[in-house]
Amino acid sequence: MKKLRNIFSKSKEEKGEFFITVSKIIGYKPKTIKHFQTAFTHRSMNIRNSKGNIVNYERLEFLGDAMLSAVIAHHLYEEVPSGDEGYLTKMRSKVVSREHLNELGKDLKLINLVQSKIPKGQFGDNIHGNLFESLVGAIYLDGGFKACEKFIYKRVITPFVDIEQLEGKVISYKSLLIEWCQKEKKTFDYNVYEDTGNDNIRHFSVKLSIDNKIVSKGRATSKKKAEEKASKRAFFVFQNQISKTLS
Repeated sequence: MKKLRNIFSKSKEEKGEFFITVSKIIGYKPKTIKHFQTAFTHRSMNIRNSKGNIVNYERLEFLGDAMLSAVIAHHLYEEVPSGDEGYLTKMRSKVVSREHLNELGKDLKLINLVQSKIPKGQFGDNIHGNLFESLVGAIYLDGGFKACEKFIYKRVITPFVDIEQLEGKVISYKSLLIEWCQKEKKTFDYNVYEDTGNDNIRHFSVKLSIDNKIVSKGRATSKKKAEEKASKRAFFVFQNQISKTLS
């Protein structure tokens, strides 16, 4: 396996470009650039450090996820003094949903910084959110809690955390649809099947039936995404009825 020091074995000019790009994204000059190099190293690089430990962004992703949850939880705790544990947990889940984190990663174009042996076009959408979390983890190691908190406020809380909007945001259309079907005593079925078509990446299609009638379809790179897509389409078909039942 390769050693960590060879991850970015490029010219000084290219190393400088990486440093400058990261600095612009995080809002300050990194003290230890290797944290950010690790934050954008995919497991396919098959790299170990001098102690023999595997080096990629996954551990930083774990750390960043924890830091995001902590900072956002504290913000919600202060902003919504009347909210109970269940309410605050639900609101936090909406802020750190996989869909939202993927959007944040895409907005920052983090995929352009990834070191990987896998072509970027073969990555699923979740790579964007994973990189955002690993970046947060790297900021925490490099600049401490204050720097991490400042970044999260700038990139997540200030532009996107609006309590009234969050209250109306749907985390899972599938869960919402199932809840409605159960309360209305309707039968439902997700018929999922592999559908490769002409795509290089495996796809799945789903037909969603309610009371034995197909009401929507969905297609995506995973069964879960395909079901969610079909559920979202069905939600808008029955939106008025669902809102009346679950309000």
